[in-house]
Amino acid sequence: MTTTPDPEVRTLLSFLAGQRRHVLGALDGLGAEALRRPVLPSGWSCLGLVQHLALDVERFWFRAVLIGDKDVIAALDDADDAWQVGPDVPVADVLGRYRTEVDLADAVVTAAAADPPLAWWPRHLFGEPHLHTLRDILLHVITETACHAGHLDAARELIDGRQWMVLP
Repeated sequence: MTTTPDPEVRTLLSFLAGQRRHVLGALDGLGAEALRRPVLPSGWSCLGLVQHLALDVERFWFRAVLIGDKDVIAALDDADDAWQVGPDVPVADVLGRYRTEVDLADAVVTAAAADPPLAWWPRHLFGEPHLHTLRDILLHVITETACHAGHLDAARELIDGRQWMVLP
């Protein structure tokens, strides 16, 4: 059942949508080789960062932590390092997975009660919860997505000199 989120949640979703557009916009026009190229000494690639956002951010926070999806939680331990994308994984699959996880996350938030308690928390990884509500998760994901959008801005400039212009 889909509900209409309260105005604050709608506003937070709007800000998150802007950061998600920034992530994809920063990569617009890059070819597969550039998307896979490690940009920094740590070795991550733009494609790996997008896969991280899909799996470790959108999927993890909304479908595992917020609603406790048992299939998602079970898959967390099976997942390899999301930052690493195999050479046989098509770029379109990674970008498509990000878009799919974004849509699934939005559906979860839209269907959520006003401020539901978290359904699951990985104490074995993070100890006691430091986030407690849907609003906490939205703020966390906005912050993490914005941070990574900035990483992609810098990576893009290093790759081909293109700069993301937030304001005209």
